[in-house]
Amino acid sequence: MAAQGSGCRREPLDGAAVVPCGGVDPAPLLVVACAACVAGLLVAERLGSRAGVWVFKPLAAACFVGVALAGGALDSPYGRGVLIGLALSMAGDVLLIPRSAPHVFLAGMLAFGLAHLAYAVAFAARGVSAAATAIAAIALVVLAWVILRWLGPHLDARWRLPVRAYVVVIFAMVALAVGCSTAGGPGGIWLGAVIFAASDVFVARDRFVEPGFVNGALGLPLYFGAQLVIASTVA
Repeated sequence: MAAQGSGCRREPLDGAAVVPCGGVDPAPLLVVACAACVAGLLVAERLGSRAGVWVFKPLAAACFVGVALAGGALDSPYGRGVLIGLALSMAGDVLLIPRSAPHVFLAGMLAFGLAHLAYAVAFAARGVSAAATAIAAIALVVLAWVILRWLGPHLDARWRLPVRAYVVVIFAMVALAVGCSTAGGPGGIWLGAVIFAASDVFVARDRFVEPGFVNGALGLPLYFGAQLVIASTVA
């Protein structure tokens, strides 16, 4: 019930998201904070400040987790599944910060692979169109083949299996996101998944093909934007 004279609502009404006391929705503030942290992260990357990266990257990730919590992620199985994916992504963000530790980078890949798996399970549990998922999967198989052909010459033996497995998991997640959106889920599901996959191309390019600031300049805004979009679908 709403507290008398408080101007706030403690329980959701008619499926609406909970509004905190005082009537202030923290989600838009968290989106702005995330954008500011991403800007700080890009400046730190450009200046070569690893300390700045350690500050701004986890903060930006905490913002997209906060958006999901503010949207009521804990109140539904779908929301909890997405929240797990966001938390694993945040762990992956931290693990990808060190540049000279291949085993840590591999752990980061694993965290992100598990994040994609959590998203995929959440999308599937919410309900998907089998036809739309299958059509998307066929198109994505072709795209995955192109990407792996591009990366292949740049991968030594230790990276081939992890990279191939990662590509399979992320594109399976994207296919299920398309199927979920088509079956009546929020349109943001497929959009966030596609943008997330696009951002990973720049991570791969930076790690295996041609390192450079341009990869982060393009990939980081895509990545954090994708996570914000996915986080917003729990509301």
